[in-house]
Amino acid sequence: MIPLACIPGALPAAIRAEHFARIAQLFGGLVKERRSMTDGYDYRFDSAAFDAVVRFVANERACCPFLSFALRIAADAGPIWLAVTGPAGTQSLLDAELR
Repeated sequence: MIPLACIPGALPAAIRAEHFARIAQLFGGLVKERRSMTDGYDYRFDSAAFDAVVRFVANERACCPFLSFALRIAADAGPIWLAVTGPAGTQSLLDAELR
């Protein structure tokens, strides 16, 4: 089992600043809905957020290897759903990091 621990140095400083700005953008304003799951959350975004969501996932995979991601993209420019799941304690971590 992969421990519930982030790797702070996984992203270079320039990318890290951009990544945190993207988190603030996505989860501070662009997220339309959040659904609780037993091991994480499912987040809904408009289709226009696709590029930002994909970049977020690419970076998070490097610094938080314990997280799993599932992206569902609806047809005809419908919503994007991003499931972020992990081991016990993941919801608490997401509550603290993705406000």
